[in-house]
Amino acid sequence: MVALAIYAIIVVAVVSTAVSYSFQRGGLSADIRNKATLIAPAGAGGGWDLVMREAQAIMREQKIATNIQVVNVPGAAGTIGLSRLHSMPGRADVVMVGGTGLVAGVQQTKSAVTMTDVTPIARIFEEYDVLAVPANSPYTSVDELVAAWRSNPHSVPFTGGGSFDQLVMAQFAKAAGIDPRNTTYIPKAGGGEVAQALVTGTAKAAFSGYADLIDQIQSGRLRGLAMAAKEPLDGVDFPTLRELGYDVTLANWRALFGPPDISAADVKNIRDVFDEVMRTPDWAEAERINKWTPAWLEGPELTTFIADEDRVIAGLYQELGK
Repeated sequence: MVALAIYAIIVVAVVSTAVSYSFQRGGLSADIRNKATLIAPAGAGGGWDLVMREAQAIMREQKIATNIQVVNVPGAAGTIGLSRLHSMPGRADVVMVGGTGLVAGVQQTKSAVTMTDVTPIARIFEEYDVLAVPANSPYTSVDELVAAWRSNPHSVPFTGGGSFDQLVMAQFAKAAGIDPRNTTYIPKAGGGEVAQALVTGTAKAAFSGYADLIDQIQSGRLRGLAMAAKEPLDGVDFPTLRELGYDVTLANWRALFGPPDISAADVKNIRDVFDEVMRTPDWAEAERINKWTPAWLEGPELTTFIADEDRVIAGLYQELGK
C-alpha cells in the first residue's frame, strides 16, 4: 500500500510538472502565430475541447500558426482552467475557450477568479439544446410533455449533460408555468449518459446539445421534440420552442479569452488568427455538422454581453433555489 501511495504521488507530480512545463515555455513576447497554447478548461472529448482541436487542426493545415498545442485543464466547471489562464499575465500566445457553462461554473463554485479578471477576445458562435424523449415515450409533442409536467412536476424527471442544460430546463419550466424549484433534474457527464438515462427510464426527458443526441435521434432510440433556439436552424427538422409558444432561447455560446494584461495589439492579433480559422471551408463544415451558429462579437459589446449573461444565469439559479 505504501509503495502504491508513493507511486501515485510520483505520477501526479510528473503529470503536474508536464502540464506546468507546457505553459511555462512561452515568454511575454511570444506571438500566437509562432507558438500557440489553446486551453480547453475541461477533459478531452467535450465541447470546449472540440472547439480548440478543430482550431488547432485548421491552423496547422492552413499554416495560419505553428507550434500549436491544446492543453486540457479540467475541473470545477471550467474554473480551474480559468484560474490557470489568470496566472499567466501578459502571455500573448495563450488562448482559452469558455462560454455560458463557464459563467455558470464561476457562480456555482464561487470562484475567486471571474470572467472580468481575464481578457475577452471574441464570442465566436452559439449552439442550442434539443429537447428529446425516449422513442417509446407517450409524449409525442411538447404540449403533451408540458401537460404531464404541469400536473406532477416530479413525475417527469429531466436529465442533461451539465449545468447549462439544467439552466435551459429552468427557462423551459418558467415558460411552461412551472416553478423550477419543483422540478427534478439528473445531471449526466455527456450525451451518451443522457441517452442511456432516457432509454432506461431513469429520466423522461432531456435537454442536451444537438451534436450530443442527434445520432441517437436518427438511429430511432430517441425522439426529438424541439430546439431551444432563437430561430429555426438549417438542416434541423424540429420546430423551435419559441415557435411552439415557449420563450426558451438560452444559447450555449463559445468565446475566446486571453490572460490579463495583454496589449490591444495582442488582442487584435489573436482575433485575426481565429478570424482566418473561421473563414476556412473546414470550419464551415464543423459549423454545419455541429449546428454551430456564427455569432462573432468583440470589444465593449462583448464585455456588456458577458455581464448581461451573468445576470441572466444568476436569475435562473435563484429560480432553481440555488
